[in-house]
Amino acid sequence: MSASAVRVTGAAKRYPGADADVFSRLDLEVAAGETFALVGPSGCGKSTLVRALAGLEPLSDGRIERADDGRHPVLVSQRPALLPWLDVRENVRLGHRFAQNAGRRAAVDVDELLVDFGVAHLADRYPDGLSGGQRQLVAVARAMAVDPDVLLLDEPFAALDPAARETLQDWLRTLVDRRGVAAVIVTHDPDEALHLGHRVGLMLRGAVGLARTWDTGRLDRDALAAAPARAELLSLYETRVRAGRGAARTAEAA
Repeated sequence: MSASAVRVTGAAKRYPGADADVFSRLDLEVAAGETFALVGPSGCGKSTLVRALAGLEPLSDGRIERADDGRHPVLVSQRPALLPWLDVRENVRLGHRFAQNAGRRAAVDVDELLVDFGVAHLADRYPDGLSGGQRQLVAVARAMAVDPDVLLLDEPFAALDPAARETLQDWLRTLVDRRGVAAVIVTHDPDEALHLGHRVGLMLRGAVGLARTWDTGRLDRDALAAAPARAELLSLYETRVRAGRGAARTAEAA
């Protein structure tokens, strides 16, 4: 796995009592330094898969392989979950200390990290004195303090207003490139996926594997509207969402 940060083979997830798998026979490989964006409607299993990659959710079948270099994945969710009694510096340092206590490699200097993330001026503030976007910056900084092999992001910008979301999307692109970390980002926003991902995978509920993948190399915002991959992705995405709504209305009528 020298060229891969993580590889998923034949992954399946079924919850007890469910009639069908959430997903099945799903294969995914993310290269070192690559950002893979996973997009799909609610309920298709995106968050379940990324939690499995983080080691927080067991698969029903299949396997996950990582490079054996002593590093581990870290998950950043939509809610930053900063500890309100710790200031920014100590919240970031918490991840660093956890890694050290667990015997993991944690060579990232916290103060240098705060400078690199552009939040050094916030180091002495507490979470209630930060904006939503600033809290997410700190949450990602805390994750990076662990020196992860894969940065996992589960809709990290979904709760932000559009302007803040675009700013943080651009910031994240720059960050993962500068630090050379592999990343998997989960989103329900096709444009966010195409802007952030070197590759984009469409996940649909009950599908066997990924419905489709695109190797776009990332798209700048001014190229999104005319991109063939965007038209294809939106067509597949919207068709399935409409079908799901129709099925829900039929079930309610019955």
